[in-house]
Amino acid sequence: MTRRRIGWIAGAAAAVLVAAGAATYAVAEGSGGPSELKVPGAESADAGFARDMAVHHQQAVEMSYIVRDRTTNADVRRLAYDIAQTQANQRGMLLGWLDLWELPKVSAKPPMAWMGMGDMPERGDGSLMPGMATNTELKKLQSLSGKQAETFYLQLMTDHHKGGIHMAEGCVATCTVGVEQRLAQGMVDAQQSELQVMAGMLKERGAKPRS
Repeated sequence: MTRRRIGWIAGAAAAVLVAAGAATYAVAEGSGGPSELKVPGAESADAGFARDMAVHHQQAVEMSYIVRDRTTNADVRRLAYDIAQTQANQRGMLLGWLDLWELPKVSAKPPMAWMGMGDMPERGDGSLMPGMATNTELKKLQSLSGKQAETFYLQLMTDHHKGGIHMAEGCVATCTVGVEQRLAQGMVDAQQSELQVMAGMLKERGAKPRS
């Protein structure tokens, strides 16, 4: 059941990426030509989401490759690979849009300012946004193996997905570029499905999400 479920999620994520990739070209050309290109401002929700989610996704990719080296469990390795590939591709799209819009990839404003959460206290230790693991937690993941690594990865990624969904929902509500809103909604849908899978995998290991 878990294997079929993971396979379905991977297929759905691939469909989102294909659709978003096609739409990226449409954004570049505009529906009626280059003159119709819609360029958001540097401090817009569109730009803020692209910058912040690129950073958020990069950590998910990093955690997923760490656990693939720390376990031989086929289901966990398959899930980690799917997450890494999906989020690396999405990250490329987000950074590509910033290039297309000729906007900076960094901002002087704090993370989440585009959501009105710029004054939110950070966890620190490398955790810049909701759901992100700390550097200490990443080092711990690297020190574990087998079932312990699987369980801790699933707990970290559960937190990560919850934070990512919150951010993506913010883009769906406030971004103005349609293709970016659709990609954000695809993130919400896929990560909510993965949360269900990870809850089941944690239960199989006699564990629960941390929150």
